[in-house]
Amino acid sequence: MLNVINKMSIKLESRSVNEGFARQTVAAFIAQLDPTMEELGDIKTVVSEAVTNAIVHGYRDRLGYITVSVRLFENRSAEIKVKDAGCGIPDIEQARQPMFTTGDEQRSGMGFTIMESFTDKLRVRSTVGKGTIVTLVKTIHGRRTEEGQ
Repeated sequence: MLNVINKMSIKLESRSVNEGFARQTVAAFIAQLDPTMEELGDIKTVVSEAVTNAIVHGYRDRLGYITVSVRLFENRSAEIKVKDAGCGIPDIEQARQPMFTTGDEQRSGMGFTIMESFTDKLRVRSTVGKGTIVTLVKTIHGRRTEEGQ
């Protein structure tokens, strides 16, 4: 069992303006692991996708709350959880297929595909009528000097 070295959690309304706040907050928290710019970009992207999914698909046309939590482990991995109490996902396997969306024609249906490609592990748990928890895990290798330190 890995030791948690630090953790944080924020709760925000499911307003689209809060997606950027969640993305920047998680990036600032993970910065303590001294990630590369690419790793930081990946983290921002997956948080943005997960929070946007909760806003657009989880709550659709109503407001609710989204909780974003991060745990940092001694092996330099970060676990990010995005939780909502929205409508839930009836078929997770179908929802994870590229190009599938329950949104309008402006939605690409690539959210889970993007999250999966930018992380080491993606887990989705959902109950119809109760909400969804998306768990993303990424190891932060960090910037290295030329001497390999």
